[in-house]
Amino acid sequence: MERSLEGQTVLVTGASGGIGAAIVERLAAEGARPIIHFGRDKAGAEALLARIGGHGWILQADLSAAEGAFELWRGAVDLARRVNGLVNNAGIRTEVSINASQADWRAAWQREFQINFFGAADLCKEAILHFRANGGGRIVNIASRAGQRGYAADAMPYGATKAALVNLTKSIARSFGGEGVTAVAIAPGWVRTEMAEDFIAAHGKAAAVADIPIGEMATPSEVAELVAFVLRPSQASLNGATLDVNGGSYIR
Repeated sequence: MERSLEGQTVLVTGASGGIGAAIVERLAAEGARPIIHFGRDKAGAEALLARIGGHGWILQADLSAAEGAFELWRGAVDLARRVNGLVNNAGIRTEVSINASQADWRAAWQREFQINFFGAADLCKEAILHFRANGGGRIVNIASRAGQRGYAADAMPYGATKAALVNLTKSIARSFGGEGVTAVAIAPGWVRTEMAEDFIAAHGKAAAVADIPIGEMATPSEVAELVAFVLRPSQASLNGATLDVNGGSYIR
């Protein structure tokens, strides 16, 4: 495998499992030194670090807390001194009905925006300042098909957060590309993670892939490979793009 990311340090949020872990493994295989962020799954983060031969770091932070993202960035810089890339992968998907109480409705929206968007935005802020002062850098925001085509009635907060993340990516690309700071959004549809496996167990694979023309979900490794490609120094002109990984289930 080409080691296109040799010497690069990349912070990956929500990296202890699923898509995040696949991203870390791919980045390490291409020569990067990942900073593996986790919220609660320390054992998963440690196992992941072992799988990449210990060539990285693990770092805990609670992105549901108002200061969590800022603390995470400070910790990353303390560990690595120079960070070259940021992958905002951490995210949650909760369900709340429009028939929920006002308190439950507001709590669901606030928590989802805090983790999926505000935490990512805070990290982008710190990354931009760091990149501007250190010769540039790259941001990859993991958005979703849901942010582009809308989402299910009981999961509207998720789609809204991902739409905001796509727009943030575009704003960063337009505002800071001239200073060597580039940003790209990747928008997967269904990815074969634990959440997808739970859905398949409950409803069957046919229901899961019914609107995917190729008849298969994406794999975490597909998303990870694309993230690594976007982070390559040779791919600066992707700045501002939203890259779809959905098997043709949403076509712009």
